[in-house]
This record gives sequence, structure tokens and C-alpha cells, in this order.
Amino acid sequence: MAINQEAESSSIPCNLCGGVEVSTLSNRSRSGKPLRTVICKSCGLVWSDPRPHDARQFYEDEYRLAYKHAYRPKPKHVLRAGHVALSRFEKIDRLLSGRKSILDVGTGGGEFAYLLQSLGHRVSGIEPNKGYADYSIREYGLAVQVGFVQDAAFSPESFDLVTIWHVLEHTEDPGSVLALLRSWLKSDGMLVVEVPNVEATCQAPHSTFHEAHLYNFNVVSLRRLARKHGLHEVWHLISRDGGNITMCLTSQTPPVEGSDESVIPGNYEWVSRIVRGHSNLRRHLTPLPYLRTWQRLCRSLVERRETAGADNGKALLDRLYGSSTRTYAVGNR
Repeated sequence: MAINQEAESSSIPCNLCGGVEVSTLSNRSRSGKPLRTVICKSCGLVWSDPRPHDARQFYEDEYRLAYKHAYRPKPKHVLRAGHVALSRFEKIDRLLSGRKSILDVGTGGGEFAYLLQSLGHRVSGIEPNKGYADYSIREYGLAVQVGFVQDAAFSPESFDLVTIWHVLEHTEDPGSVLALLRSWLKSDGMLVVEVPNVEATCQAPHSTFHEAHLYNFNVVSLRRLARKHGLHEVWHLISRDGGNITMCLTSQTPPVEGSDESVIPGNYEWVSRIVRGHSNLRRHLTPLPYLRTWQRLCRSLVERRETAGADNGKALLDRLYGSSTRTYAVGNR
């Protein structure tokens, strides 16, 4: 992946530090179409410049068709998302003692929100894609606002927990989204954000950047953007393959507060070095591509068996979630 190390200008100021001095990391998306991806030379935040699409039209009407080839989730999509929901639950179960008021931003087909609702929590959702939002409302009886997070109507300090899984990177102004979510948290509430990790090398090099992800973060830039908008890290996790960052944030000020400056010395060089060093040869010298191929084959066989004769998504999820919800209920008596 060729990288232009010389200073250039971006037409979109950095969402973290406001800088416009950048270097180009890539000129192609994973689809092979033109996509200029730049990195800020002051803080290391990565974004698409110019924007590859009209975000509202894309996410309301085109996104699910482009990536799932479906306007509403098919049984295999429900099953996959159900397994993802269980893995997300495992990451945050420490935050779920007692009955919580929870907002799930980017509800998708509703699988994660339905899991939380099945466990007895009061759950609200936001989803811009009309087909998926309507499906989650009809299939699972979820309280979902159809639209974008920026347009949602919630009172300040409404929620004990807000989750936003793989949504922040799709937004045109992630900083303002974090500030909005902070306003909806109760004083002791928690925000859980999960985004792809720009330092990841588990994917093929040409697949690192694509049209749907307007921003790309590493732990340092995500932490600093959150801090800029009054949120402070409690903990973070990196997925086993290095592909995702999960970060838990609070609006409560930590005992020792670090610098509020948005400039992050060394982060530009660090991220650039990782992206520049990621090659097909190095990737194929690791077990990751072969493991992924085997996992996809196994998943396909399991999905074919588990979705056979499935009447609806709710029946699929009830069967999948059954043992987990019973265990959780016992553990939280």
C-alpha cells in the first residue's frame, strides 16, 4: 500500500485537533474504487477526504444492500448477528448488574438490543436503515427510533449505559456524536464504543480502507477524542486478532487528569509505520488468513444446519440465547 509521506492539505479539518496538514495513506478502497484516505500529521487520526458518499442517503437506503445484499436481514444474517451479540454481551456483562436503562446506537436488525431486553433491561435503539429498523420493531417488539443519532430525541441523563458498536467510524463528525451520547448518560453512566482498529494487520492490505468507514482510529486517537468531549477511559479491549477496539468511557473526571491537548506526538509516525509495513507477504506468513478461511467454512456449515426450517428471527434468537439468558438470570438474582 503506497503512502505519500510529504505534507498535503485536507479539505476536511481533523476531527480531533483541527489540523489540515496530512499525508495520504491510500488512494483505493477495498472495492478497488478511488478513495483517498489521509492521516493527520499532528495527531494520527485517519479519515476519508473527500467524503465518498452522501452519508444520509447511503445509510438510509444503500448500506445494507451494498454490504448484506438485503434490505431486511436473512436468517443467516440473524444467526451471525446473534453470535456477535453474545460476544458483545460477554465484553460488558460487568456493567449489567441490576436492571439498566440502555441505549443501543445503530441497532441494525435488533439482535443485541433483543438480547438485553430478554435479560430484563429497558432498551431503546436508534437505526437509520429503514428496512432493518422496521424489522427489529416488528420481529422483536423493540423501541427503536428510525433515523440518525444526531436527530434522536432523548432527555439528558436518560441512560445508565449507551452502546455504539461499529457505528462511530461511519459518522461524519464523531466528536459531536460522542458529546451527544455523553449528554444522554446519567452522572454515573457508561458509554461503550467499539470501532475497527486502524493498526490491524489481520485483513488483507487492500482491505484496510473502504467507503463505509469515514474515520479510522487506534486506541490513542479514540481515547483522546473521547477526552476532548468530556469522556474518560475506564478500560479497553483489543480483539484477539487485533481488528477491533472496545472502549468503556465515563463522564466522571478521573482523579488525575492528563493533558487536554489534541496533538498526539508520535502517533502519526506510529500508525503510518504499521500501515506501510502491512504487506500480503507478511500476512501470509501468519496463520490468520488460513484460520479465517477455515472459520468461514465451518460457519457456513453450522449456519445451514441451524437455520434449516427457521420460521422467523425471533425463534432463531430465542433458541440461541436460551442458555445464556438462563445463566445470566441465575447469576443476577
